[in-house]
Amino acid sequence: MPRVKRGVTTHRRHKKVLALTKGHRATRHSLYRRAHESMLKSLSYAYAHRRERKGDMRRLWILRVNAASRAQGLTYSQFMDGLRKSGVEIDRKMLADMAVREPESFANLVTIAKGKVQD
Repeated sequence: MPRVKRGVTTHRRHKKVLALTKGHRATRHSLYRRAHESMLKSLSYAYAHRRERKGDMRRLWILRVNAASRAQGLTYSQFMDGLRKSGVEIDRKMLADMAVREPESFANLVTIAKGKVQD
């Protein structure tokens, strides 16, 4: 059986890791072993934070809807309760967008919610 030299595949793998850690500080982008550790950590952070971002966005939407509904004289929880009772099924993302871009239509939703909350 012929002898197999593995330098080419190792070199390719090392280059791939070093390319992924481009921009990291100190030896984390230049020494393979440190770069590999840094790469594993950064990829795990990226995976976790992609999921975390969804919660961050939801909190932002709730904040915007709360501010807009309070300007109309209704708290966030009362507003959402009123919408639910009136059968309006708009998600928080759309509500936050409406609050920023279409205040008139958002005000209409607030009046609908107010009517159901006071019943």
